[in-house]
Amino acid sequence: MTGSASELARRLGEHAEAVCREYLSNGHRSGNHWIVGDVRNTRGRSMHVRLRANAKGPAGRWVDEATSEFGDLLDVIRESCGLVNFRDIADEARRFLSMPPPPPQAPDAQRQPAAAPGSPDAARRLFAMSQPIAGTLAERYLAGRGILLSAHEPALRFHPGCYYRDLVTGETQTLPALIAAVTSLDGQITGLQRTWLDPSGQGKAQLADPRRSLGDLLGNGIWLGHLPGAPVPVMAAGEGLETMASLRTVMPVLPVAAATSANHLAGLRLPPGCRRLYIAADADAAGRHGIERLSQRAGESGILALVLRPQLGDFNDDLRHLGPAHLAAWLSDQLVPNDARLFLPPG
Repeated sequence: MTGSASELARRLGEHAEAVCREYLSNGHRSGNHWIVGDVRNTRGRSMHVRLRANAKGPAGRWVDEATSEFGDLLDVIRESCGLVNFRDIADEARRFLSMPPPPPQAPDAQRQPAAAPGSPDAARRLFAMSQPIAGTLAERYLAGRGILLSAHEPALRFHPGCYYRDLVTGETQTLPALIAAVTSLDGQITGLQRTWLDPSGQGKAQLADPRRSLGDLLGNGIWLGHLPGAPVPVMAAGEGLETMASLRTVMPVLPVAAATSANHLAGLRLPPGCRRLYIAADADAAGRHGIERLSQRAGESGILALVLRPQLGDFNDDLRHLGPAHLAAWLSDQLVPNDARLFLPPG
């Protein structure tokens, strides 16, 4: 944290209870703590803010026992106000403290520009604000879909209070979300996909569109098991994250990419050294154009493209309803024999 940030956090800590009453108004004081649901001002009791300094630490420090999140009062302002840029967070803190604004910067001073909504910068900042999925609602959601991945899968993260805006009414709310990074072949985050989750743990949130993407998606994908820049002789690609994560559940060493839509699947860039590409199909015809176009592009590059077909609606349906062993056996007849021996568990 920079010196100016440390000073603002200290000044806010001197007025910790007033800060809590302003930004965590759904909570209440209990002894030396302010009790509230979370840092986004949800009603509840899992988050404790220290109101006066003591042997355990300075005033203004907080911890959420439900999520293991922690921070200071600048984090409270950031999350409760939905701010991203530090300059905006600092301005709001100074406004609350009735501090004069900082002196204007020299014309040639370097400033970090605000991230445009929906831009790759906005995607990178939201991803940075999220946490690994281990032990979170996102991990539980995936497990409920039969998807078992490494808890340290770098492409996937969890945000406990991701903003959702209803495109019809304009109303906004914060909900937990699975955050999936969309990256280029060199590992640069260019976008992301948000899947909002039901806080009770019962699957996706009850929204008209619980899954949305943002950023630069064309040509890029949600890569699981791919080291940026490394050759990938054999891989699989498809539209949906859950489809591709289901394949990776039964073939955990096979690199896979989810393109997020049929049009983006058609334009997916393939990594260097790729010789064989398996394309995951759904039972419906919606993605047929994407499959055909990607197959054509692969063939033009000298890559053998083979289509994998599920028994049910998609491979996640197969995984959940038929089980991983049945799915593995079903796939074994569709893979090149050497790939079946390499990627599928011995059977």
